[in-house]
Amino acid sequence: MNMNTERANKIAKVTLLFWIMKICATTLGETAGDLLSMTMNVGYGTSSAILLSIFFVVLIVQLLVKRYIPVLYWSVILATSTAGTTMSDYMDRTLGFGYATGSLLLVTILIAILCLWYFSEKSLSVSNIQTFKGEIFYWTAILFSNTLGTALGDFLADDSGLGFGGGALLISSILILVILAHYFTKISSIILFWIAFVLTRPFGATFGDLLTKPVEKGGIGFGTMGSSLVLFVILIILILYESLKQRKSSVA
Repeated sequence: MNMNTERANKIAKVTLLFWIMKICATTLGETAGDLLSMTMNVGYGTSSAILLSIFFVVLIVQLLVKRYIPVLYWSVILATSTAGTTMSDYMDRTLGFGYATGSLLLVTILIAILCLWYFSEKSLSVSNIQTFKGEIFYWTAILFSNTLGTALGDFLADDSGLGFGGGALLISSILILVILAHYFTKISSIILFWIAFVLTRPFGATFGDLLTKPVEKGGIGFGTMGSSLVLFVILIILILYESLKQRKSSVA
């Protein structure tokens, strides 16, 4: 097996399970990021530095391995989600950009990353990444899409007037349209993937707010600690299932 094939096998297959785990990981990233920065009062700047350090550590390991390892892959996804949460909050609240401006800035950065990726690699495919540079673009795009998701989710929940439930309903409706487009139109599956990938982050961010915020503010009131614990257990179960499925497939 050559290096190119090994790199291609390091990325999770895009299945229904992938999207379930993605939403769970991004929602956990929202609640865990808020737990560190707000509940534990570490602050957005310090939390971002801590979580970005963790992201770089797990990313380096991910780049060095030669095959797809579910627990490692989803650790990087979770790291981008938690870091993205605090990075967005730092931009929007500490630096004072606001949700709308922060979202616009992050959209611009993400589009620039995807354009650079396409012009460099001639593809945005996530199922056939065969170069080290392609992996770097992939993980950079994921980090900024998750950061964007927090800003966009907060904008929908707080500034748009939709509230937590309304924001989640809007994003869910758009995601349903993306799914329908995948099955009933000829729109590029790569384009639809990245639209869905970006949108599942604000869905997770909004749903995370819905879980953690008190009832009087439109949430369910689980709190950051309780929500993070429940989501962490669910994600671990899904990762174990994915690992078991992968092991059975390799044996067969």
